[in-house]
Amino acid sequence: MSFLDIGPLEVLLILIIALIVFGPGKIPEIATKLGRMVRALRKATFDLTTAVTKEIESEEKKPPSQPGENSGNKTEESSDVVKPGPKLRGD
Repeated sequence: MSFLDIGPLEVLLILIIALIVFGPGKIPEIATKLGRMVRALRKATFDLTTAVTKEIESEEKKPPSQPGENSGNKTEESSDVVKPGPKLRGD
């Protein structure tokens, strides 16, 4: 099984057609541009993988918080006290 399930004869046919369509002068330019695009894609993929891996490792290194422990950042939703809302007209 070859790349993308293409055999050597199909690859040769594609190269011959590309040579006829683009000419012998353009083939190296196209190959260079394609190589740069593949290199940029690999670098972007590697950078993204590295960033995600670092983020996961930093999350794993944080100590787990205790269930009864409060961080001091209490919000109104977590408060047990119900505050009255504004009075409406007619009340």
